[in-house]
Amino acid sequence: MKNLIFLILLCAICSNIFGQTYTETIAEHRAKYKQDFIENERSPLQEADLVNLRFYESDEKYIVKCTFQRTPDEKPFDLPTYSGITKPYQKYGVLSFELDGKPRQLAVYRSLRLINMPQYKDHLFLPYRDLTNDETTYGGGRYMDMTISEVESDEVHIDFNKSYNPWCGYSDGYNCPIPPTENTLKLAIHAGEQKYAGEKKHK
Repeated sequence: MKNLIFLILLCAICSNIFGQTYTETIAEHRAKYKQDFIENERSPLQEADLVNLRFYESDEKYIVKCTFQRTPDEKPFDLPTYSGITKPYQKYGVLSFELDGKPRQLAVYRSLRLINMPQYKDHLFLPYRDLTNDETTYGGGRYMDMTISEVESDEVHIDFNKSYNPWCGYSDGYNCPIPPTENTLKLAIHAGEQKYAGEKKHK
C-alpha cells in the first residue's frame, strides 16, 4: 500500500514538473517572439504595442505526433497574399496526425525566394486556418515554422502552441501568404497566438 501511494505521489510530482517545464519553454519562446518585433526594422509593432499581444495558455494537448510523407514531384506554384501579389512556393510534404479523435492533415511548403538564403535553407512554412479564425484568432489564419530536419526525423511533432499571426494581423502593407484551402482544419485550435488586441495600423 505504501509503495502504491509513493508511486502515485511520484507520478503527480513528475507530471507537475514536466508541465511546468513546458510552460516555461513556451514563455521563453514568446518572450523571444516579442523581442524580434523590437529588433526587426521592418516590424509592424513597436515596443509599446507588445502589451496588445494575446496568447492562449500553453496546452500540451496541442503537441501532436505526426507521420510525414514527402511530395518531391510537386510543381512550384504562386501562393496568393492578402496584398494581392503572389509568392512562389513548392509543396514539400504532408503531415498526418490525429486531433480530437479524427485524422487530420496539413501540408508544409518551401519558399522558392528564400531557399537560396543560408539562414532559410532548412526552413518549412506551415500556414493554416481553423474554426477560431474571426472569433478569438486573426481571420486570415495563422502560421507555424518547421524545418526539414524536424519533419524528416524519427519523431515528428507539430506544436500548435507556437502558432503566430501574419504581420497583416497588425498592419496593412505587408505581403502575407493566404493559407491554401488544403490547410483548413475543421476544428478549433485553442493554442498559440490570439487576435491582436490593439488598433490595426495603416501604412
